[in-house]
Amino acid sequence: MSLTDIPLMGALKSRMGWHSDRQKVVAENVANASTPGFKPHDLSPQDFEKMVRGETPQGNLGLTMTNTQHMAPATPFSPGAKVVLSPDSETTMDGNAVVLEEQMLRMAESRMQFQAAVGFYEKSMAMMRMAVKVPGR
Repeated sequence: MSLTDIPLMGALKSRMGWHSDRQKVVAENVANASTPGFKPHDLSPQDFEKMVRGETPQGNLGLTMTNTQHMAPATPFSPGAKVVLSPDSETTMDGNAVVLEEQMLRMAESRMQFQAAVGFYEKSMAMMRMAVKVPGR
């Protein structure tokens, strides 16, 4: 049994992966802040309620390893992460719609939520270690 078989741990791992992927998308937006005609992107939000109910299977990409000698499918983002256009509040004369302040806010928000997920993960691991610990040792 792996840690991802435990629903809470699987959800936390998925959430941390989503925030990591969001950081990549926001970094791409910032890198293209002066590219004419560039429109910013963001990841579609995760539906935590569906995740808790088990309606969003982990790794549902249509590719499956059927043999231990197969290579794992390489994907640029975590399972379920979908990049969508994310219009910012203003567009410059050259058609670029990236607002650096809004991108920095998204990056900071994502970092804080990632740190919160890491904290929950660490606390859950500590509770499991305490539950498995044999008294008297």
